[in-house]
This record gives sequence, C-alpha cells and structure tokens, in this order.
Amino acid sequence: MDDVSTAHLGTDAAVPRSRRRDRRGRGMRGPGVLPAEPGTPALRTARQKFDQLVLDVVTPLDERWQRHLGLVEYAVEDAPMLPDDWGDETVPLSSLVRGKGQSPTRLVIFRRPIEHRSTSRDELEALVHTVVVEQLAELLGLTPGQVDERYGDQD
Repeated sequence: MDDVSTAHLGTDAAVPRSRRRDRRGRGMRGPGVLPAEPGTPALRTARQKFDQLVLDVVTPLDERWQRHLGLVEYAVEDAPMLPDDWGDETVPLSSLVRGKGQSPTRLVIFRRPIEHRSTSRDELEALVHTVVVEQLAELLGLTPGQVDERYGDQD
C-alpha cells in the first residue's frame, strides 16, 4: 500500500500529519496577533492611528503657542456635515470655531477627506501638519511660517 491509502485507513504505517493547524484546509485558527493586555484589541484601527497622528502633530504646537491661544479643544471627526446646497467642489479638511465667553475655541480635523488626499503615511502626516499649522496661524493672526518653521519644508 502507498502512503495515500494508508493515511486514509488510519494505520500506523501512514505518515503522521500535524492536526494543530489548518486541519481542514481553512487556514490558521485563532488570532494572528495576541493583545498585549487581555481584553483589548491587538491592532489599532485606522481611526485610532489617525487620532494618534493628530495628537503627535498638535501637542508640540499647542505647548509652544498655549499662552497666545488660550483654551483650544482639538477634535477629529470622520467627515464634515455639508449642507445640501454646498456649492464648492472641494470638501473642507478642517473647521475652526472661535470661542466666545466661556466656550473654548474648537479646531476639528476631518479624517476621511485628509486620508483620501494622501497616498502614503508621510503624505498623511505632512497634510495633517499643514492643516493644523494653517488653522493655528489664522487663529493667531500670523503666517503659517511664523507658527512653525517646518511649514514650507513638507511639500
């Protein structure tokens, strides 16, 4: 008898196969990556990665200009809510709402329009940096180059 027939019969003469993985040809069992902390996802989502990128860009700028800016809330939303009669062909990448009285100034970065304009991680980071610097420059009444000297270098 050959190996194929003995494997089918289940005799000891058959070559033993590992039954731990890919038992019926359906691929790996279980997660490919184990979480560092049980109960938390092992891999971050695109939204979490973008949030962290915005935080990495905003933190040094906010620390540098905090005294002049006052209280500013930074937020990330997936996409802007555009009215039905929106006439412009472009979608805004961010929104700046100046604070009044006790309400803080709010800078919102829109994730999806920025991601659609970027082809790589470096482009994404450069575009987020550009958007944040331009909005802070408008808020401060300065040029973007005065807010951050790296502004022109990322093109």
